[in-house]
This record gives sequence, C-alpha cells and structure tokens, in this order.
Amino acid sequence: MSLSALDLNLLLILDTVLAERSVVRAARRLNVTPSAVSNALARLRAALDDPLVIRSGRGIVPTPRAASLAPALARALRDLDQAVYSDVFDPSTAEREFTLAIADAGQLASLPKVVAALGSEMPRARLRVLSIDTLFARGGLAGTEIDVAIGAGEKGPGLRVVPLYEEHLVLVARAGHPRVRRTVSKIQLASLKHVEVQVAPGKGSRPLAAGYAALGIERDIAVVVPTFTAAAAVVAATDCVASLPASLVSVLAPRLSLRRVATPIPRIGTTVNLLWHERTDRDPALRAFRDLLTRAAGDRRVRS
Repeated sequence: MSLSALDLNLLLILDTVLAERSVVRAARRLNVTPSAVSNALARLRAALDDPLVIRSGRGIVPTPRAASLAPALARALRDLDQAVYSDVFDPSTAEREFTLAIADAGQLASLPKVVAALGSEMPRARLRVLSIDTLFARGGLAGTEIDVAIGAGEKGPGLRVVPLYEEHLVLVARAGHPRVRRTVSKIQLASLKHVEVQVAPGKGSRPLAAGYAALGIERDIAVVVPTFTAAAAVVAATDCVASLPASLVSVLAPRLSLRRVATPIPRIGTTVNLLWHERTDRDPALRAFRDLLTRAAGDRRVRS
C-alpha cells in the first residue's frame, strides 16, 4: 500500500506499544484509553496485513514483521520529532551547507576569515559562495537558494539588515602611469579613461557618479566590467583608472603594483550589511552562521 494512504498516527502508537510491550502502558504514555490503542492496532494490522503483536502472559510480543519495523520506526519518529520541535543546533557536528552571496571585493577581503572561522567552529559544514549578480538573477533572498548576503543592499520587504562595517572607494592607477602621480586635479581626472564596475546589470555606483557630477566632471568610461578584481586587472595593465573598495585595494595593490590616487572627489563611503530574509530568521543553524559572519567579517577597519 502507499504510505500516503496510511494514518501516520498509527505508526506512533505502534512504536509506543513496541517500546512498552503493553497496550495499557502505551495508552497511559499516550494519554489515551486502552481501547483507542487496540482500535489503532486493529487498523494497522489490516493495513499491513500482519498481526504485529501477540499476547503473551501479561504482556505482548512483536511478530517478526513488527520486530523488523521497530528500529527503523523509532529512528524515523525521533528524527521527525527533532526536525519539527527541536531548536538545538550543534555546530561541531552540523553537516549543513550554507549559501552566501558576496561581491568579489568581499570574497578577497572577508572570505578567507569566514572560511577559517567556519572550519574552526563548524568543521563538518560546507560553504557555497555566489556572486551578487547571481543573487539578483535568482530572485534575491526571498527565494530558497541563498541563505544570506553581504553587500551594500538596503532593507526591503521581508529583509533583515545588520551593518557589518564601513567601506569607501579609492581611485587607483598603475604604478608606472605616465600622467598620474599621487594626486590628480579636476582637469586631469576628467582627461583619464575610467573602468566602471557593475556587479549586476545596471548596478553601478550611484554615489560615485553623483560625486563626479557634483564637481562637473564627466567620466570617460572606456570599459565596463562585472567585478572589482577585473577592474583592478585592467588598471594594472593599461593607463585606465578605477574607483575600487579600499579593502580590496589593500589586498591587491601590492600584488598588481597599483597606486592610490588622491582626488578632489569627496570621500565616498558606504555601509556593508549582512542581509537575510525573514523566512530564515528563526532557523538555529542560520542564526549561528550569521553570528559567525558577523564576527569574521564585521567591524573591520578599512585603511584609508
């Protein structure tokens, strides 16, 4: 017979009867009458086509079919009870996979600390990292594929937002750039070719564009790329410049021979947040993961 046609309450009663080896004791434990337990057993005998238990003296003994069912039944009910009612999460034994959306700048600056913390606190857990454009493409945090995001996103319907750290943009050029030293004027800035970063289609930096517009500077955008690391690579190999997160520049500047450049543009900062959806707010495993992210990636001091 199909399991969907079986009243699962009958299996709970059978499990209790097999554990107590007595209809009366099972009834007392389940807070029902002995006749209710007997009626349930009768229905289950008909459904499974087996006597299940046989009277023996003052108690009962299971048939071979019931004896073979007993351990699997007890384990299944225990797992179901824990899944439905338990709020306990053991990070040392958890085999959960967590999914994090984070831009490539955060992947370079924060992800190593996150992975190290996860390996220490949740050694059997797995981490799947996705880009911010994937987050947008898959419907954001309201869907079921992504647990949490780290980025400059703002609060929206159903979203929970906690600030992690302050980030700001710095202009960079290659160390051997023929026209750029450590400081540039408005005229020089307007004459340079820029690399624009759009981590998702149409998702460039509005504050950066506004900063240039406020000084009457129209950027000459020569290249648009989807990642900050791609922009850094282009700058390192050409005479283009780019505005990149200071945390990323701290990691890549020594490796790619990039130079920070002072500009007349006012400091452009943003708050990097931890974001998740209310559907996962009370999940104990995800609460623990969010706490880990806050400790590992939060409250960083970004060098100017």
